[in-house]
Amino acid sequence: MRKFIIAIFAIMKKLLVLALAALPILLTAQTEDLTKIAFGSCSMHWKKQKIWNEVLENNPQLWIWLGDNIYGQLFGTSKDVNLIKERYDKALANPNYQKLIAKVPIIGTWDDHDFGGNDIGNEFGFKKETQQLHLDFMGVSKDSPRRQQEGVYGLYSYGSAERKVKVILLDTRYFREKPGDETDMLGEAQWTWLEKELTDSDAAIHIIGTSVQFVSDLHGYEGWGHFKGARTRMLKLIKKTKAPGVIFISGDRHISEICALNSEYVDYPIYDFTSSGLTHGRAIWPFEKRNPYRMGRMWLHKNFGIIEIDWEKRNITFQTRNKKNKVVIERTISINNLQPKS
Repeated sequence: MRKFIIAIFAIMKKLLVLALAALPILLTAQTEDLTKIAFGSCSMHWKKQKIWNEVLENNPQLWIWLGDNIYGQLFGTSKDVNLIKERYDKALANPNYQKLIAKVPIIGTWDDHDFGGNDIGNEFGFKKETQQLHLDFMGVSKDSPRRQQEGVYGLYSYGSAERKVKVILLDTRYFREKPGDETDMLGEAQWTWLEKELTDSDAAIHIIGTSVQFVSDLHGYEGWGHFKGARTRMLKLIKKTKAPGVIFISGDRHISEICALNSEYVDYPIYDFTSSGLTHGRAIWPFEKRNPYRMGRMWLHKNFGIIEIDWEKRNITFQTRNKKNKVVIERTISINNLQPKS
């Protein structure tokens, strides 16, 4: 009898392990309609981060990190990967963040401070090591293809049929060259992958997460505007693939704003919803107010972003919420107005 009981427990244990191993797959391709997403960026790991309680009040189905998820290296370039790991561990152990993890699936990409150095790109010498630390923080399974590839870019699919959403997370650090009109952000392997995911896509909405802003280009900080050839290539790719419902979400700036670009290359407006930072805001310089793409106001204090999808009305609503969960910026757009011409 004792051997029989031991054998039963062994079988149950094996089944449990298999079920847990399958969990990340279910989270990357769930069939439930996606109607509410929360996202944000720029979180100082040593702070209390009470804002997670406000995020949870919205009952999001998904949380998306958009970079500077910790400040592994505030200035200069990191030469100590163990220090970055310690800071990831501290962020992961935060009691308020643990509440979020317990209730909401987490996905995300990185930016410079969690990649390895301020404004750094492909020249960083420990990017293979920090890639694994990032994926550990995100809870990515050890057998995920993202563990084997260069760069942390990845795709997550939600819903089905006319209500399918693809969340495409870009890596704007691993392959990033020095800023210039003809230099690159993504690297050829990532461009090839992105074109494949947009071509003949059956998704109604494509949310592209990029750590730095895609549309706004008059400020002096990092962004796609300092890689004009790469930004044009992205717009032409959206046109070429005829992907519907492409919107960008971004972080980095320690502000929140909603921008829209009407481009000769794309048949519909390209929106870029920026939310940053979760633990700190910033002072504003006069030149930053010059943003012809901005819709409405700019928010300079702690914030997180909410995206609500109303499938019945075919609307997408962007909301910036402050540390008290109050809506401080809001914009609703129609999915019907984000369609390529036949």
